[in-house]
Amino acid sequence: MSKPSQIEEINTNGLVLLGCGKMGSAMLKGWLEAGVLPSSTTVIDPYPSDWLRSLEDHGLNLNKTLPANPAVCILAVKPQMMGDATPQVIALGGGGTVFISVAAGTNLSTLLSLVGEGSPIVRAMPNTPAAIGRGITALIPNSHCSDDNLAMAQELLAAVGQTVVLENEGQMDAVTAVSGSGPAYVFHLIECLAKAGAEQGLPEELAMQLAKATVGGAGQLAEDAQDSPSQLRINVTSPNGTTAAALDVLMNEDNGMPPLLSRAVAAAKKRSEELA
Repeated sequence: MSKPSQIEEINTNGLVLLGCGKMGSAMLKGWLEAGVLPSSTTVIDPYPSDWLRSLEDHGLNLNKTLPANPAVCILAVKPQMMGDATPQVIALGGGGTVFISVAAGTNLSTLLSLVGEGSPIVRAMPNTPAAIGRGITALIPNSHCSDDNLAMAQELLAAVGQTVVLENEGQMDAVTAVSGSGPAYVFHLIECLAKAGAEQGLPEELAMQLAKATVGGAGQLAEDAQDSPSQLRINVTSPNGTTAAALDVLMNEDNGMPPLLSRAVAAAKKRSEELA
């Protein structure tokens, strides 16, 4: 008999989602589209959205009794709420249930103390483009995780984008600073680009439309193209042209984008370490 897929195992044994805010909702939407059954899903959330309530009509278990031994329990509450929320699922610890945490700054040892010794735990850092299936999630398992446990976490999180497995937990703070917080940097780039366009005489609405489409399209091109981002930049830049004039400002090693982003990412990494 062939081994059941990770989704089949989840549908047989159940999935528990603790917290269903923006990130939890984005992940749940992806899982349902990937084949996880609403009837196999139990969501614990004190303030469920109308969308979440509507899923009860399709069999989703909202704030109901937990299954006895679910395949997976996802911890999707804010880091500062983790201590108050995890007692609701602590009965699942120390057994076969895999815990996946998407709480920034909460390390594996802290998570283990919250859900019970011996629990397989995967710490994950997704980002907000998961809401449209374009996220990227970094994962690191604890020593109690088997290869199958990690595979289940990867399959679930692949439903909302790409996944990468880290070599060690120490890399998670840098991941948080680059991809976890990174979408906010890009959104601010769009704000700044639109503002600069308006300052040069464009209507604000048109400047914002141009900025959004340019950043979105360039990001897609960077992912899809065979060339590196450096080569793509070179391809756009004619010698002594308009792009070169702008890049002379942006690429200035003293006060341009390289030192600015380095300081920004370092600040985010430091804060992630402090939260841990």
